[in-house]
Amino acid sequence: MTAKVQRILPSQDATDLLGLATDIADRELAPRADEFEARSEFPREVLRTLGRSGFLGLPYPVEYGGGGVPYEVYVQVLEVLAQRWLCVAESVYVHTLSCYGMVNHGSPEQRKRHLPDMLGGELLGATCLSEPQAGSDAASVTTKAVREDDAYVVDGTKSWTTHGGVADFYTVYCRTGGPGARGLSCLSVDARTPGVLPQRREKKMGVSSSPTAQMVFEGARVPADRLIGREGKGFLLAMNAFDVGRLSNAACAVGLAQAALDYATQYAKSREQFGQPIISFQGVGFMLADMATQISAARALVVTAARLRDHGKPHSVEAAKAKLFATDMAMRVTTDAVQVLGGYGYVRDHPVERWMREAKLLQIVEGTNQIQRVVISGAL
Repeated sequence: MTAKVQRILPSQDATDLLGLATDIADRELAPRADEFEARSEFPREVLRTLGRSGFLGLPYPVEYGGGGVPYEVYVQVLEVLAQRWLCVAESVYVHTLSCYGMVNHGSPEQRKRHLPDMLGGELLGATCLSEPQAGSDAASVTTKAVREDDAYVVDGTKSWTTHGGVADFYTVYCRTGGPGARGLSCLSVDARTPGVLPQRREKKMGVSSSPTAQMVFEGARVPADRLIGREGKGFLLAMNAFDVGRLSNAACAVGLAQAALDYATQYAKSREQFGQPIISFQGVGFMLADMATQISAARALVVTAARLRDHGKPHSVEAAKAKLFATDMAMRVTTDAVQVLGGYGYVRDHPVERWMREAKLLQIVEGTNQIQRVVISGAL
């Protein structure tokens, strides 16, 4: 059972969209989550269903095949999906991010050729940025793309690629010039390209149904018309995409925490000790009250940052604040949910232990929370 969240949405269309997301999440996501996570099985068909319902291009212009939805609404859709199954919400935003460069910097010809399938859900995308020695420091990427006639020859290794091995295309940040940020460019690489070599899946602590793998590029010849934007603009593109990634990640954290609060609250209302439900004991009731308050605060931060983006205002620092606060909050809330259930919270008969493991991931991806503090303190 999920609690009713009070929202102020900008239009009736937005209300209807959130209702559709809730219906699909309840029908297609929630019943499958435990089983798929236990088997570490990627829910590709679920994502196709979402794609055909328009959920894989929500924040992009209608003229490109997107939904034309403001980020204020998009982040709340992600929250609803994450509340039922984090893996799917993460896949939606990872795919959406992989399309960011093509939508915002692609040529008219590239958009016409690629975006209908990318935003329509027929193709699934991934982003290759991090490397074994380049994580939060994107300017130190070493993967090279050397121009040869009408193609770029790509060599290098990318780490922590969500959808690695299952994606249909990869947005690859690589070095076409000298050292530092100005030498980076961005290529859209077809997964079928010879020399694109997914490695074995990482054995993660949580979100097991979402495949994460290294991607090795060995002499992969990528047509030159797959360059997104101009050479040397890859770093700027990545930084702009980071803002969206941080907002998306934060929205997922809010949804995951809401699921944990709802479950812990229902348990505390039904579990009796000393002749009364344990929610009536101050030690439990106040813990739940703090959880609820922290979730509301995180949701407000996320929506505020998204509204700034929708209005064309600077929002990088606010996105970093939202990511930092929401993911730290999700870690606390899911841990407290385990505590409310006591011994039952520590066994896999209940989902709260899985949610606690999943929350840890959100503190790490899209820039660790230590990096978010660097961004925020630097802006001060």
